[in-house]
Amino acid sequence: MDVVKILKQDYQRFPVNQTYSIYAQDVYFKDPLNEFRGVERYKAMIGFIETWFIAPKMDLHDIRREGDTIKTEWTLSWNTPVPWKPRITIPGWSELRVNQQDIITSHVDYWKCSRLDVIKQHLFPTKNR
Repeated sequence: MDVVKILKQDYQRFPVNQTYSIYAQDVYFKDPLNEFRGVERYKAMIGFIETWFIAPKMDLHDIRREGDTIKTEWTLSWNTPVPWKPRITIPGWSELRVNQQDIITSHVDYWKCSRLDVIKQHLFPTKNR
């Protein structure tokens, strides 16, 4: 199993048809809005994005493995289902830890913008996103 190759494919399809078998059952997940354990909670979070966000897209800019750590750089974007449907953009990166079986045990996302910046994008949308 080439976990990096699988992740590249998942990013291209995000949030549809993700490969949850590469995550440990008790995977630790953290981002600026969430912190939890468990692949079922992770599936539910991705399902929420797929169900409620309009045209979600995850652009992968870089992915590299250094020992038991996989680092990705990406931009997540979507249109929010409010009447003016602003396009929201969050640039960020992830640090994923894998065990000896190449199963992801930890997935921590970092944003290159603040939560306030994301709220501002909803209130003051720009045409160029």
